[in-house]
Amino acid sequence: MILTTLAFGIMATAASAQTTVQSCDREVTFDAPPRAAVSNDVNLTEMMLVLGLTDRMVGYTGISGWNKLDPDMTEGVAQLPELSEQYPSKEVLIGADADFFFAGWNYGMRVGGEVTPETLEPFGIQVYELTESCIHIGEKGPAAMDDMYNDLRNLGAIFGVPERAEALISGYQADLDSFLASLPPLDAAPRVFVYDSGEDVPFTAGLYAMPNALIEAAGGTNIMNDFDKSWGTVGWEAVVERNPEVVVIVNYGSVTAEEKRDFMMSNPAFADLDAVRNDRFVVLDYVEATPGPRNIEAVKTLAAAFRAR
Repeated sequence: MILTTLAFGIMATAASAQTTVQSCDREVTFDAPPRAAVSNDVNLTEMMLVLGLTDRMVGYTGISGWNKLDPDMTEGVAQLPELSEQYPSKEVLIGADADFFFAGWNYGMRVGGEVTPETLEPFGIQVYELTESCIHIGEKGPAAMDDMYNDLRNLGAIFGVPERAEALISGYQADLDSFLASLPPLDAAPRVFVYDSGEDVPFTAGLYAMPNALIEAAGGTNIMNDFDKSWGTVGWEAVVERNPEVVVIVNYGSVTAEEKRDFMMSNPAFADLDAVRNDRFVVLDYVEATPGPRNIEAVKTLAAAFRAR
């Protein structure tokens, strides 16, 4: 059964304080808002920040091992410790006396790994899973902007701030709609390739990864939208055959966005790609390309780039 956005909705129980939300293939009931939450990764942590939940957190994990915090976010988590530079162990979460872990599959948890909703449950740690990541444990629809809105809405319910979540979502939607309406229409949807990393074979975004949703919202088409995965590797032959007009570079890690661009620009195998011939590269930081509040600015960046000549 394919999980739709509606299936991820919030369900209030007949009781009063209890709240039940859909988290991937599980219904999770909270008797009261968490008081000792931990979030994993920069994008998930930013969802907690925009909802004003730092006073309900005891720390965060999985940021400095891959990403650098920008000044705004550094200030937002200044009072919180980073409990683990990369994925946390079960002992790290238990040692922090956490009662809630906001993570996802390949965003702090691995299928069959040490840290999962099942392994944490005996220690009183409830887990809410990032919607985009649910494809790793079951079926769901293609990545959509509603995935991110759904996470904000569910976090709002879990922490007892639903009005705050709805106000944020409405504001994001209105802001994006207004911006897109101000742009000239596209003659056709540009063909777009997402270049995350890799030289021998590229690591890219498929149908279930957030960049697919960002590209579509901005008016483009992901040339790998028939790649039945979230993120994964494909052959360069497929990229050349589909001839992208725009390349979106995901900026993070030790290889810079400029180095990734230089690799494509200097490689004779890519010389005839429209994106290379016309030097049409767009850079999105990791935090923009993964589900979170910065998806709004990411769509704006892409939409403007798709219309630039």
